[in-house]
Amino acid sequence: MTIRQPAERFRALFEPRGIVVAGAATHPGKFGFVAYHNLRAAGYKGALYGTNLAGEQVLGETTYASLDDIPDAELDLVFLGVPAKATADVLRQAADRGITAAFCASAGYGEIDESGRSHQDELAELADSLGILFAGPNGQGVISTPVDMCAQIVAPMPPRGTIAIASQSGGMVSTFGNFARQAGVGISRAVSVGNGAQVGVADFMEWFATDPETTVGLAYLEHVADDTIERLGVVAREMPVVVMRGGRSASGVSAVAAHTGSSAGRDGTDAALADAGVTVVDSIAEAYRTAATFATQPLPRGPRTVVFGTAGGWCVITGDAVEASELDLIDLPPDLKAEIDARVPPRWSRRNPIDLAGGETRDTIPELLPIIANHPDVDAVVYLGLGIQSNTAAMERSGPFFPDHGLDRIVEYHERQDTRFAEVAAAASEQSGKPVISFTELALTNPENAGPAAVRATGRYCHSAGEEAVAALEHLWRHARSKP
Repeated sequence: MTIRQPAERFRALFEPRGIVVAGAATHPGKFGFVAYHNLRAAGYKGALYGTNLAGEQVLGETTYASLDDIPDAELDLVFLGVPAKATADVLRQAADRGITAAFCASAGYGEIDESGRSHQDELAELADSLGILFAGPNGQGVISTPVDMCAQIVAPMPPRGTIAIASQSGGMVSTFGNFARQAGVGISRAVSVGNGAQVGVADFMEWFATDPETTVGLAYLEHVADDTIERLGVVAREMPVVVMRGGRSASGVSAVAAHTGSSAGRDGTDAALADAGVTVVDSIAEAYRTAATFATQPLPRGPRTVVFGTAGGWCVITGDAVEASELDLIDLPPDLKAEIDARVPPRWSRRNPIDLAGGETRDTIPELLPIIANHPDVDAVVYLGLGIQSNTAAMERSGPFFPDHGLDRIVEYHERQDTRFAEVAAAASEQSGKPVISFTELALTNPENAGPAAVRATGRYCHSAGEEAVAALEHLWRHARSKP
């Protein structure tokens, strides 16, 4: 794989030894203030300086009139919050200080008019000549959780994980970060490419594929450059690449032009991306769910799927979703039927989906999940019913009779069991090397329920619906079978 920008420049952007916020402001509503604040609040431990024409204190720290005035320090990254007309001078000062990466949050470039586009192109050419990687302009920021770096003009700072994001919308970076905070499956790197004057989504994805902190790429695209499909396809041979694309409709095309000054992708782009091995999804929520599943589950070796659980309606709906997909809802092998018969009363469904129909005891699920996952005729398991006991416990805990009448003991038992089931599902996946995907609506309606909370504690993603879990598993299977 060829990285078109020198790899050390990406390292300077995502793991800088020191950062300068050019245009650090005293007013909390200014970009320069927010970026400086977020870097300090997130705990970035490298050298951190701010420039301010008046040399004012920002958050109790001295700022400097220019980069030339900053004391000797190892500096790699400049965050540009200065007006567009001042950007070129700051880039030259940065180069004089040995800085090799810049992020430009300032707007007023190609998204405005042709004059702005010309200025944007000139800045990209200047950065090239200075040996600086220039991200933006008109971007919201860059995040790198391994070094506690939140150099952006918005929130949040997501938890650490292995999903790397490159987005043509800064707002989508925030959205994915919010999903990560809620679900507990975190981010390694994230960047809003803005207008992409010098580097775009494909450039970042190529570097992410070499990054030991990253296992999955996640992108939001509006404009698709001529070579982007081919380049993302090459990256997808190294790691999964999940793409959500905006600007598919006539109104979307107009919105893209106003957003980043670009033209939306041509007809057939989604199909071409999929043909290249890229995972294309239909919504932002699906994009994150899919990336989180890639980040936390092994790839299936085949399509043979078993649905297993304790809620009959969800078993039916999830089985329908499997049959409507490219997965196979297999007939249960006789020896697997015998294993289930030995552990539950004969009222269980006796077919796939496996509905235990309330016949399970305290140890049925912990015993059967590993047996199902390890069966040679099974490639993946979708597990449902997690959290039901803890939901009952929540009502008992909040009622007027708790903790008397034995309720304290049964509440604790219910919550312990759901925790145990989530841990067994994770262990079964690790032991078998197969995906065991859990879902419960409680992941959405009550994420602190012991069931979904325990899934998060195991480092896995807990889906909130059967069809969502199946869709993610289908994406895993498509990627697995497309690998050379």
